[in-house]
Amino acid sequence: MSLVEIARFTDVYEADLAAAFLESHGIPVSVTERHQTTIDPLMQRALGIRIMGAASNFEAARDLLARVRAGEFATTDDDDLPHRDAGARTAGTLMAVLMAAAGGFWGTSLPRRLRPVHGIGIGLILLTVVSCVAAGWWLVSRSGLSAPEPPEYSHW
Repeated sequence: MSLVEIARFTDVYEADLAAAFLESHGIPVSVTERHQTTIDPLMQRALGIRIMGAASNFEAARDLLARVRAGEFATTDDDDLPHRDAGARTAGTLMAVLMAAAGGFWGTSLPRRLRPVHGIGIGLILLTVVSCVAAGWWLVSRSGLSAPEPPEYSHW
């Protein structure tokens, strides 16, 4: 059985989707160059990602992919998620900004092994944050401010 190139894509995910579609229609195929292009993503555009299949399935596979590109298998998504209202969008944006300001994923960019100077720097940052929180708490407690009294309700 000789393999022939059925299609070539510039995106590994598009190639995987096309391969899954062809296999769901009974045409066994394989996606080549997947590992090479995921290691070096710039090679995706240079090499392309090929879908290889048996020469006997070439015409049927090309016909199915042409029908997909023409939109024959497209459906209307009536069960699509509803659009978010302005309040939910604002709340999501605010949470994202606050998490980014609070540090977000700062730990993922650290090297695997920290040098002593890195540890000292992280310790100083943590000490500064704790000191600022403690100073704020001390200032509030010294100023005499307290929470307002709850309103009294009359019982019948």
